[in-house]
Parts: sequence; structure tokens; C-alpha cells
Amino acid sequence: MSVSRRGGTTDDPGARGGTTDGQGAAEPAHGAPGRDDSELLAALLDGMDAALCALDTDGVVTHWNREAERILGWSPDEAVGRQGFGGWAAREADAGEMWRSLAAAMRAPGRQVHEFALLTKDGGRVLVRVQSAAVRDTDGRPAGVYCAFSEVHTQIDLERSIALGEALFDDAAWGVVLVDADLRPAAVNAYAARALGTGRTALLGRPLADLLGQGVEELESALTHVLAEGAPPAPAELWVTVREDAEPARRCWRSGFVRLSSPLSEEPVPLGVGWFFQDVTEARLAEQESAQLRFRSGQSQRAARAAAECEDPGEAITVHLDFALAGFADHALVDLLDTPAAHHEPEGNGGTPRLVRGAMTPGGSPGPLRTALAGVGLPVGYGEAHPAVRAVRRSGAVRTSWHGGVDDEEREDWSHRHRWPRETEHALCAVLRSRGLTLGVVTFLRGPGRHAFDRSDAQYAESVALRVAGAVDLARLLAPGPRADQEPYASHEPYGE
Repeated sequence: MSVSRRGGTTDDPGARGGTTDGQGAAEPAHGAPGRDDSELLAALLDGMDAALCALDTDGVVTHWNREAERILGWSPDEAVGRQGFGGWAAREADAGEMWRSLAAAMRAPGRQVHEFALLTKDGGRVLVRVQSAAVRDTDGRPAGVYCAFSEVHTQIDLERSIALGEALFDDAAWGVVLVDADLRPAAVNAYAARALGTGRTALLGRPLADLLGQGVEELESALTHVLAEGAPPAPAELWVTVREDAEPARRCWRSGFVRLSSPLSEEPVPLGVGWFFQDVTEARLAEQESAQLRFRSGQSQRAARAAAECEDPGEAITVHLDFALAGFADHALVDLLDTPAAHHEPEGNGGTPRLVRGAMTPGGSPGPLRTALAGVGLPVGYGEAHPAVRAVRRSGAVRTSWHGGVDDEEREDWSHRHRWPRETEHALCAVLRSRGLTLGVVTFLRGPGRHAFDRSDAQYAESVALRVAGAVDLARLLAPGPRADQEPYASHEPYGE
């Protein structure tokens, strides 16, 4: 009896327990493996991605699949039936040691791992890693050994890939998120979980819109592009807010993307996207602050040079404010204190200072200012709680914003009550001080879609107010009439809000 690579035997038909009809055809007995079973086994072995071979207890090759043929070049017909590997798939000097290692696997439990140098059909050598285990008969006795082998460099590449994946998910200093084709996180490392403000398992399968607020549309657009077109040529910076934060703040994540495709399919099948990111918020904010400071410093210098050429101090007021508006605000108002004697020292410091409009941008749209000196402009009629009045009383900057939601009518009503253009959403009032006296207040206004004024904006507005106050003071001194020598309303001590 000889063993074939399909696992069948060549024997008398009756030896398989079947019966023979008059034509000599054998029918397999009930429960015995037939020809279909051995063909199925051969098909399974040939379809495996791993190289497989088997040897019986005498060292004769009984099975040899197509992947083994691909690696070494020997076909199944050339391999099956050979005694061991010596002289064809291995050097004779190595064949004895190889067989002793494989024979030992028949007596040892579990699998044994070895590395052998095999010969290809064209005479080359290839180093393979072999996993071998015993094949036992129905009585549990060794009937042979099977070997699964692959080229060592292929195995090492696989191990490197696995080690890289584990390192990225355990020790990486940047966030790693594997996003499936439905744009939902499928795996998240520790850095990304901390950045998203929740646990690693809690993120899995959730829509990105549940995790991120601002910036989620840009992120989903980038992921969709990567799935369709592949990775972008360079990292992108995304500004996002995290919903899990108690007080969501904008963060800048420098992000890179790679498309994940299955290596087991003939055509690339997208499995999702690998998203890598690192929080660079502090660096970007520092860069923005530095760039903003340079721009504002340049604007102040240009405004000072232009104002120095103005013969009329009133024109210098508008020059300073026109330069200050660029990139800073949509509108500017200058309200000056009237100077009647009754307002020199209001009763108990409780009277409301009377302000008149000195300069303003045209109504309805941002643009150059027009000027009217005190005594010519109209009273603005601010109430005691108006931010401009509070700025005068405290001799400092006051910021305010609309917090009533997205209702345009309510916001316009809020702006109207403050005597500001109807599209106003944020305001910053800075007091005008010169020679130790309070001359009035300058107000900067921003519309919807812009951020509220912050502390650095208040400092810039105060620096602009100092230059505007100098021009206002000079205009009053040069103005004809009895009011030129009178002191404006003085406020030497700040008042609480």
C-alpha cells in the first residue's frame, strides 16, 4: 500500500469495506470516507495560505500543497513519494538533522517550531520557519508528522506588524483610532481615549458626532476622502471641541490618515481608516498669539505715522480707529463726556455721566468712521447699566456678549437696547483717559460668527484708546469757545460693576 498526496490509499477495493458488483466497481461502506472526502481534503490543503506538507513514520512525503510549491518550486507530483528532503529540498548534510527534528515532533505533545534552510528547485536557498505536530491514527499512535512553514522574512514582517500595532495601542505618544467603514471607532489607544475624555471601550461603535462637537464635519469629510481616494499627502490640522469636557474648549489636533485594506483579497477591500493625531493646541495658540501681536503692533505703528500727518485732531481719531478695526472688530463708536458743570462731580458719584456721540462707523456695514466733536454730536441716552457707562465709572475695559441663543429677533432687541447696530453680538468698551482725566469711551463691536472679545483683545483696545484719547484731548484744547479750558468728567477711583 502506498500513500498519495490526497490522503487516499491504493489497495484492493474490497479492503475498504465496500462491496463489488458484477462490473468490479466498489461501493464505499456506510460511514467510510469516500473519494469525495479525499478530494475535499486536497482542495482545502491547496487553498491554504500557509505552505503545508506531511510525512509518514518512514519519512515519505505524503502531502504537498500549492503554497509549498510557490515557495520552493517543487510541484506536488515531484514532491509526494520522496523519502525525506535530502538531495532535493535540502542538502544531504542537513537532511538527517531535519528528519530527527521532525521525528521528535511525533513523540512530543503540541507543536514544535524549527528553522530550516531549504533548497528551491532552481538551486536557491530559503530560510523557513516550520511548525510541526504529530499525526495520530485512531488508536492514538503516531502515524506521521505534518509541517506548516513560511519564509522567515514573511513571518518576521508579520511579527513586526503585530508588535507595531501593540506598541501603538499601548505606548504611543499620540492618539491612534481605527475607524471602520461606517466612520465609527473600532479600536482606540490610551492617548486617544484621554484626549476624547472617556474610556477606551466606551468609545467603540459610537458615532463621531457623539464624541466631538465643533470640527466633526471636517473630520468625517477627511475620513470619507481617505476611504475613497487614499491618504492625503500631508498631515492636516483640525480644530475640534470634545463633548465630554465639562467646559468644551477648542483643541488643535495634528492628524494623519491611512487607508486600511485587507491583504487577503485579490482586490483592495477597505476595512476602514487609521487616524493618528497629536494635540498641538498650545503650540498653535502661541503661534496665533505671536502672529496677532505682530500684526497689531504693525497696525499701531502705521496708525501713528498716518495720524502724525493729520492737521485736524478729529481726523487723527478716525485714523487710529480705522487701523484698529482691521481684523479686530466690525464697528467702532466713540462716545465723549459732555462738560457742563453739573456733571463735574455727580451727586454721591451716583449720577449717570452724559455721553454724546463723537465718532462712529456708518450704520449697517463696517467702514471708515465719521467724526463729530463733543458739543456737536447727539446724546446717546445710555442707561446706568450700559457697558460704556460702567467703563467710564471703573476707568477700565468692560466686555459683554449676547448669551440668549440663536434667536435673531431677541439678539437684535438686545442690540437695540444698547444703542448698537442690530447685528452686534459682542462688545468691548475701553475708557478714554488723558492727563489724568476721563474723556469718554470707545466701543468695539463684533457680529455673529466671530468669537467674543478676550483679555488680549481688551489690552489691545486699551492701547488704542490711549492714542484716541490723546487726539480727543488735543481736539478739545484747540476747539474754540468757553468749553476748551473746562475739565471733563474726572474719575480717579474705579467703581464696582
